[in-house]
Amino acid sequence: MHKRVYIAIILTACLLFAGIPGCAAQQAQPAPDKKAYLMPVTVYEGDTIPFVRLPTVYVFKPLVFKNKRQMRQYAKLVRDVKKVLPIANEVNRAIIETYEYLQTLPDEKTRQQHLKAVEKSIKEQYTPRMKKLTFSQGKLLIKLVDRQTNSTGYELVKAFLGPFRAGFYQAFAALFGASLKKEYDPTGKDALTERVVLMVQNGQL
Repeated sequence: MHKRVYIAIILTACLLFAGIPGCAAQQAQPAPDKKAYLMPVTVYEGDTIPFVRLPTVYVFKPLVFKNKRQMRQYAKLVRDVKKVLPIANEVNRAIIETYEYLQTLPDEKTRQQHLKAVEKSIKEQYTPRMKKLTFSQGKLLIKLVDRQTNSTGYELVKAFLGPFRAGFYQAFAALFGASLKKEYDPTGKDALTERVVLMVQNGQL
């Protein structure tokens, strides 16, 4: 089976699914007379001062590449993160929405029926996109799902579809050297990926 085809099946399992308290940052808006702007404020030691949330800027030590091969690998990592991070974010939103909706259903039977419908819908929606991912992009997506949801793909499938289905997906992935149990390690082996993710999210890459 072609790697790009089986990665679609593996990742279907994964796809099932700041600031100062009291001071909500808002964009300045024109006042009714259009001669001034409304500005969020906060009170500090009795003084009322404008409250402006500045964007975060990440500053890292410059990368030093030993050779052109390392430079190409880094450029590929940036491209891959930009491609799969949006999907990982979609997974996170889907999990939240699915969980919240399940809480409104009256019984377990109805919840299981809904989960089956969700699984079918996800396969139809995402399989074409998953087929376009390379094997390395698929493995990266599994890790970024863990990063965005704080749960591995295996844990997500087990929680929503049960241990049997989770075991099936994991066994299938293992046949091709992948694993739904892969955890994201932002301070260890995935430190460079974390750096790229932060900068991509912040618009610095």
